[in-house]
Amino acid sequence: MQYKILIVEDEEIIRLGLQDNFELENYIVETACDGEEAIAKADSFEPHLVLLDLMIPKKSGFEVCRVIRKKHPGCFIIMLTAKTEETSKVAGLEMGADDYVTKPFSILELLARVKAFLRRAETAAKPEPAPISQDSIDFADIHLDFKKYEATKGGEPLDMSTREFQILKYFWQHRGEVVLREDLLQEIWGYTPDNMPSTRTIDNHIVNLRKKLEDDQANPKIILSIRGAGYKFDA
Repeated sequence: MQYKILIVEDEEIIRLGLQDNFELENYIVETACDGEEAIAKADSFEPHLVLLDLMIPKKSGFEVCRVIRKKHPGCFIIMLTAKTEETSKVAGLEMGADDYVTKPFSILELLARVKAFLRRAETAAKPEPAPISQDSIDFADIHLDFKKYEATKGGEPLDMSTREFQILKYFWQHRGEVVLREDLLQEIWGYTPDNMPSTRTIDNHIVNLRKKLEDDQANPKIILSIRGAGYKFDA
């Protein structure tokens, strides 16, 4: 199938350059130059993936990400940002972005990341070979419903992204085991060893999850860090 990509970028040279490269790869491409146009295009075009610049006029990339994630939960979002501050990247992930790329970036790396996400979408559309035995789980004071994508802590609803549910589902399947960052990038994001990005993407998602799940995120009891390896889910 031909996948649809929405490119949201206010710099015309970058926007047209990205459009040309992705159309050469046989993607169907639409573009937007500001936040309001991006939201409208997402509704009419219904893209499989959005390349979203953070610094755009009318509505910020953060706001556009939040709206698209709410209205189109199955759409992948990769943020493009010139900012190097860790807080901006974490904020983007909190709004529902799946990944981020910092400008200036390699077009080949960006193409590889997009292909990995869309390959993951194809895999997700197929029946899972080994699904978890239940649709919902309970641990500590937390309830997760993987079928309805609903979560509560102490009876209060948690605002969690689809990606965070996928991470927790994988952790639950491998509870008590050491899960490598590379395992998560391959199994959840769909990357392969030859196009593996920085594992900081994983660490930022874990920071967000700990904020929501842990009573004291500075001293986590549920998602434990294993030095030099990855994480262990202790439920």
